[in-house]
This record gives sequence, C-alpha cells and structure tokens, in this order.
Amino acid sequence: MTPTASVAAAGTSPWICPFCPLACDDLEVQVGAPDLALALNRGSCPRASESLSRISRAPGFVNDGAHNDGLRCDIATAIAAATRVLAASRQPLFAGLGTDVAGARALYPLACALGAVCDCAGGDAFMQGVRALQDRGQFTTTLAEVRTRADLIVFIGGLPGSVAPLTPQRCGITESRAAQRHVVLLGPNPGDAVQLSECAAPGVSCESIALCGDLFDSVALLAALVAQQSVRDAPETLRTLAARLRAARYAVLIGTPPSLPPQGSLIIETVHAIVNQLNRDTRAAALWVGGGNGAATANQVFTWLSGLPLRSRAGPRGLEHEPLVYGAQSLLDDNAVDALLWVSSFDAGAASSAVAKTELPMVVLGPPALGAACRRPGAVFIPVATPGVGSAGHVFRTDGTVLMPLRALYEDRWPTVASVAQRILKALGAERRL
Repeated sequence: MTPTASVAAAGTSPWICPFCPLACDDLEVQVGAPDLALALNRGSCPRASESLSRISRAPGFVNDGAHNDGLRCDIATAIAAATRVLAASRQPLFAGLGTDVAGARALYPLACALGAVCDCAGGDAFMQGVRALQDRGQFTTTLAEVRTRADLIVFIGGLPGSVAPLTPQRCGITESRAAQRHVVLLGPNPGDAVQLSECAAPGVSCESIALCGDLFDSVALLAALVAQQSVRDAPETLRTLAARLRAARYAVLIGTPPSLPPQGSLIIETVHAIVNQLNRDTRAAALWVGGGNGAATANQVFTWLSGLPLRSRAGPRGLEHEPLVYGAQSLLDDNAVDALLWVSSFDAGAASSAVAKTELPMVVLGPPALGAACRRPGAVFIPVATPGVGSAGHVFRTDGTVLMPLRALYEDRWPTVASVAQRILKALGAERRL
C-alpha cells in the first residue's frame, strides 16, 4: 500500500479524524498560523476538540525536540541511542502501537528482528474481542449498514461515551433514514438516556432498560429469552426486548469492549450467541466500538503479516501467541521484559501509565507533547508526526473492514513512525555486523 501524500490547504479543510475508532469524515478543521491552535470549524466532537487542543505547531514549543538520557539532541542522535537500547535488550516489549498502517508495517519487521512481544495500549480490553472471535467466531456489521438498515439498535452497557462520542450519529439515530427505528439502552450510564433523547430524529423511539443483576446476568438472561427457553422471574422489560429482537427485520447489538468489566469476553460471546440465534429466522449483527489509538490498525497489519494477532512474538521457537501472558502491563509488572519501545503518535495521554512508571531502558515515539513525561536517564524520546494532522496515512475503522485515508492538515517537521522504525532497523543491522 502506498501512503497518500496529500496535504489539506490552509484555512477550512475537510478532514478524517484519527482520534477515535469511528474515523469520522464529516468534520472540518480550521488551520491557521502556526501559533494558533487547531480547532473544529464544522461539526462537534469533544474527543476531537480535546485532541486537537493538545497539538501545538508554535516554534519553540517547550516540550518538543528529541532527547536522550534527559538531554536534548537531534533526531539522528536519538535514533542511534534508540538502536543501542534495543540492541542490548534480550526481551524487549513493543507497546502502545499507536500508529497508522505504514507505521505498523515498519514496526513488524523490527519486532521480528528483536524477538519483541507486541501489545497495544488498552490491550486487556482490546483482546477481549479478539479472544471471543478466536473462541466462537462472530457476525458483525459496518457503520454504514447500521445507519441505513437497522430498525432495532441495542446498546449493551450504555453508549460508548468518551471512547467514541459520535456513535449515535454514525449509527443514524439522528436521521430518519429507516422507516422506523427503535433504540434500546441496556444498562445505561448516567446521562445516556438524556443524550439519546436529545439527538434522536423524529420517528426514532428510545428506551432504557435497567440491568437485572449485573451486565453478565442481564445479557445471559436476554440470550435465554431470545432462544425462547423457559426462564422464571425474568423482568418484563427483558421479555419485551427479546420479542422485539425476534420480530426485528435487522437488529444490531452494539457494545464497547473498553467499557466492559474484567472477563468481558464472556459478555461478547453471549452477544454473539444472541446474534447467531436471531439469524436463524431474521437478520442481526453485532458492532464492537473500540480499537482506537491505532490498536485496530496494528492488529490488522500484524495479523495479515504474521497470521497471528497482537500479543505475539517471533522468538526462538517461531511465532508464539499468548493472549494472557503477553499483556504489556503484566509483563512490565512482572519484570518479564528488559526494554520498552512505546509508540503513541495519536494520543500522548495513552502513554501516561506505562511510560511514567517503568524504570526500564525505554524508547518512546510520540507527539512532541509527550516528551516531558519521559525525560529521564535511560529513556530516548523521538518526536513523530500525528497521522491525519502532520502526516498522511491510513487507519482501520472500528468496524474492521473499512480502511480510512488520512490527509495531513499541514506539513509537519517531525518524521513519521514508519520512517523512524525503518531507520532503527537499518541501524540495528549495521550495529550487529560490527
């Protein structure tokens, strides 16, 4: 795949947002002078606005520039230092993986050369969906199909909220595209019902259903009712929802893995069981909203290059996949790795915990604003461009089948993750020949 090189013109520019799993393409950004903050000019999204506010192009921005051992240096010196850190490691960890397709493609051969374990930011939540897919399979849909065809939408555990604020809009709840549409919040979060009622288009009816026990209990009970099993003392609200699901022309159950409790893969598997049951007589699908900060993109790329998802490594025994053992935070807590490469080109905040707490030799690739968080002895920081802001690129959307092209808002002076990874790999080969 050849990355696009287009750059939006100064002023108001159409934009595909890289900051959440939805990759919305109906927002516009006002691009002014370098000392002016980027801001949305059309559309409204709290997550996009917050992420844009953390990006500064002003000359002399206090946190920008590469550094090694806490001392400022140029990019070439930082890459040489990063190569030494990784070459000295016997078991490195590549984590975060917040990058685009080109960045992930460049990180994979570097990980193979070093035998690194690879995991994304928020890997525990992300792997819940991966494990459910591995164990039981799944039947999912796209945002476009939900928007145009679904007559019944059920949010499992409430709206995606901060993970993907514009999910109701992207699912067509704010439009009257379907002849009729009913939206159900099963176990809503505080404020979800008000938000939904305020944005729902005429003809879209909304309903909130309280949990019966916890989310595990409620989804399991709903699955039994959909399968028309004999269930005693089931709430009438769940019985009615089960009947609605069986009668719907096209029902979609939407969940947010990052918002699920521990062992949430069991909830995901139960939702898939409901979908499978419904598809015997009608049409139904699931949609999982997650994989932001490049997680879904990295997983897609690593899977097609190796045949295995994240939490894998190319080691002495060949390719190994350990969805539990190879969790990044677990490896760091157990001192099971001896070096960390953290990649977070979209969201500087995604690195706060792992980067701030570890004392391991560390290489960090991230936006300039991340530099201050990792300025210490034994750490190398290399500023990189943010795809969709300072560089072009591609990311996978949350529905997994759509690859969204990102166009740069301006020409960034920082390198891309792909170019840095390629330079480290080249330098690593030269060092090993010495």
